[in-house]
Amino acid sequence: MNPRYAYRALLTCDIVGSAGRGQQRQQEIRRVLRTALSDALDVAGLDARDFTYVDTGDGFQLVAPAALPKAGLLVPLLPELSARIREHNRQAPVDARLRVRAAVHAGEILVDPEGAVSGAPFETLARLLDSAPLRQAALTGTSGTPVAVILSRHFYEETVGHGYEGLEADAFTAADVRVKEYAARAWLWYPGSPVGPRVDPGRDSGSNSGSSSGSDSGSGSGSDSGSGSDPGSGERPSEPGPRTAEQFVRADGNGTAFAVHRGNQYIRHNDRG
Repeated sequence: MNPRYAYRALLTCDIVGSAGRGQQRQQEIRRVLRTALSDALDVAGLDARDFTYVDTGDGFQLVAPAALPKAGLLVPLLPELSARIREHNRQAPVDARLRVRAAVHAGEILVDPEGAVSGAPFETLARLLDSAPLRQAALTGTSGTPVAVILSRHFYEETVGHGYEGLEADAFTAADVRVKEYAARAWLWYPGSPVGPRVDPGRDSGSNSGSSSGSDSGSGSGSDSGSGSDPGSGERPSEPGPRTAEQFVRADGNGTAFAVHRGNQYIRHNDRG
């Protein structure tokens, strides 16, 4: 049988700062991630046997079955994954806690007769995972947001752009990604965070999406200073223009770049340009 091309949705995850913890700790946190993924798939009603799973050492690549709608790779899977990692982190010692960065894309991949997968979409996935906006997001997120996600433009437009349930456009922040020869618009997403998809507070009491807005909610500078309206007031903030990754970092004097704290939600926008 010859190799064939198939259009598939792709997810890759990487544990932040996995090196330097020692071999035993590394193996432990890898097991935690695998278990969290397995449990999240179960809760999302997905059969792990339908997916192609590739162990990348400090993370994994997941190839969705052809029959799975692309949105099924986002909700409820990623919020469930985030909830399980958060629960682990509450009880684990500091050096056994996880933060994960994830990238999501879709495209025509090559599937060989043995089931191995390859193709250009995996290169895009790797560039997104290695991008500065996602790396910064994973480091600057609050302790209650252990998963930071980046969506390719194609994936964003085919899921969020179609208005699927659970994917609210204002939960995404545009970012310009430039890694090696790759340059493209992408979107950042924080499951369980104040700018991520809504989480049931009864199931996930560790979420940082409380009602307090913070004292610096309107403290933006420059052109952003007028867009810090209260998210609960029903008044939409003004829409700033697209930002590059460098502009995100400069958006706040303290270097908080991705609106992971309520006081910086004014930089959130939904630009699909």
